[in-house]
Amino acid sequence: MSDLSLVIGNKNYSSWSLRPWLAMKQFGLEFNEICIPLYTPESVSKISQYSPSGKVPVLLHGSLAIWDSLAICEYLAEEYPHLHWWPKDKSARAIARSISAEMHSGFQTLRQNMPMNCRAKLPGKGMAIGVQKDIDRITTIWQECRQKFGAGGDMLFGKFTIADAMFAPVVLRFVIYDVQLDDIARNYVETILKLPALQEWIKAAETEQEVIAAYEF
Repeated sequence: MSDLSLVIGNKNYSSWSLRPWLAMKQFGLEFNEICIPLYTPESVSKISQYSPSGKVPVLLHGSLAIWDSLAICEYLAEEYPHLHWWPKDKSARAIARSISAEMHSGFQTLRQNMPMNCRAKLPGKGMAIGVQKDIDRITTIWQECRQKFGAGGDMLFGKFTIADAMFAPVVLRFVIYDVQLDDIARNYVETILKLPALQEWIKAAETEQEVIAAYEF
């Protein structure tokens, strides 16, 4: 049994849970998965057994608990330095960290109006004031990274990195809400969607029975 355990929320809805889960799967790490449905009467008490912040995801490694998606990925990058968590080039790595942090803290309008719901198909929904601005910024990031750093493969920095994991839930949102994209962004979306790990997540999400009304249109 692995000494790593990842505590996550519903796969259908929990975009923050997807990020470290996808990274760990992509890099072939073995881990135990503890899924706690969100927004139930027992959710808070169950999550609090594992997470000091009372939120998911949280990584358990021995007696250590690491919470927050980006913090989990950074911890794993230190724990398994032989894996390609960040670009090797210093400049590319700096940009990868910058856009990951921007994704982590920004795009609130998009998040609020286009919640992740893997089971849904909602073309045209969620286009509130300010959402297009977030979409434009995200696609600009993708274009610039692909053009400047993407020569070694189909990901933002060629090979898969934490940055791709951070943007994976946005890829799903763009598919769910049928967001119109330029060729570079559309190709990137298709690349992420083809990842076997992401397909595994989506299939699991489709079998979940829980419904969170706030994430449904």
